[in-house]
Amino acid sequence: MPASRKSRATGPPPPSTTLVLDNGADTIKAGFVTGGKADDAPRIIPNCLARDRHRKTYVGSELEKCRDFGEMAFRRPVEKGFIVNWEAQKEIWDREFFDENAPQKCDPSEARLVLAEQPNGLPALQTHCDQMVFEEFGFASYYRGIGPSFNAYRDIQAIFHTPRTPDTPVDVPAEVILLIDSGYSHTTVTPILQGRPLHPAIRRLDVGGKFMTNYLTRLLSVRHFDMRNETFIANEMKEAVCYVSLDFKGDLEKTWKGTRGERREDFVSGAGIAKDYVLPDSHTTFHGVVRDYDPGGASSRGRKAAVSTEDVLTLRNERFVVPELLFNPSDVGLSQPGLADLVMQSLSVLPIGLWPGLLANIVVVGGNARLENFIQRLQMELLERVPDECVVRVACPENPVISTWLGAANFARHEHVERLAVTKQEYEEYGAGWVARRFSAGLGVDT
Repeated sequence: MPASRKSRATGPPPPSTTLVLDNGADTIKAGFVTGGKADDAPRIIPNCLARDRHRKTYVGSELEKCRDFGEMAFRRPVEKGFIVNWEAQKEIWDREFFDENAPQKCDPSEARLVLAEQPNGLPALQTHCDQMVFEEFGFASYYRGIGPSFNAYRDIQAIFHTPRTPDTPVDVPAEVILLIDSGYSHTTVTPILQGRPLHPAIRRLDVGGKFMTNYLTRLLSVRHFDMRNETFIANEMKEAVCYVSLDFKGDLEKTWKGTRGERREDFVSGAGIAKDYVLPDSHTTFHGVVRDYDPGGASSRGRKAAVSTEDVLTLRNERFVVPELLFNPSDVGLSQPGLADLVMQSLSVLPIGLWPGLLANIVVVGGNARLENFIQRLQMELLERVPDECVVRVACPENPVISTWLGAANFARHEHVERLAVTKQEYEEYGAGWVARRFSAGLGVDT
């Protein structure tokens, strides 16, 4: 576009500092790229306003100072993966980045913002976001990109531990990957070709960390204690003890109590599945503790003396039926396909010639990727569905939570950022509609 090139030529030089944000529903991953050098790792900030039972309020990283998480109430600016409450989001950003004593002080008038968003965002929400960035915060330059596509700017073959010589060049962005992002709000499947998301093939599953935590809370409230107001504790419990079963029916059989009066050996012994979880008392312990299951503990006298001072939950099939929702959401009446079927739906709208490359480069990121056996189960189910001649490789980065941020930081140092970012001068000259069209066009087609 000639007008765009003219304004860039006469405009100010690009900012030397870039603030990179992966603004997730549960946490914000934030860090800087300065002079071509990025932070080693982002700072992880709770993306919420919280109020405890004593009516004390915590904003963002202040939550780390909290010692009593019982009956904690949360107000989250991100719902369903998108920023819907800018009043709350601005309060968090101000405290973390723009206030006088902010932990990561940033002057937006001299910085560029690279912001990750979820695929298929509503245009009204995207336009509002662009307006806030330029008009409220006043960033000098800005790019809003799809979070999964930023992962293409990482060394994908290093994640797969592909053998290669030291002088082998790294393809950035990666030529082809199938990116599965399973986070707090939902799970998305995004095929990416040379850094460009293939929008018609993007698929979404409305099961994420929040959905699974709520389901665990319901199970515990029916079987043990009323934990409907203890979602923070239930979330910690889920992250500590839940795993993806590689033999769901077999594990379910082992944890079945049996008919009335029956004492099944697997149930009594715990079958290697049962775990004891000690709830925090908010006085001496502030986080729960996982213990090996003690079959005789509940009836022994010594144990009874301890029960008065600590609350212990014995978790059996709760450990694996909660993550099972990712693969069989119909278990709770959700009319959506499981993750493996969702991948096949995504592939079905693409040319079959792309299948081998995508199936051989499946990368899983997001907090749920840390669930034990997640990668193995997904690979096992995909092998049952794809043609025999296709190789299926599924891998997870060392830290899947910050993978999108690391990719975005690499993008902020890549030549593509100068090609795609919009300056405040351009925003004021061409307006929000032009910015939205520019971001939606992305890299376009190489000629």
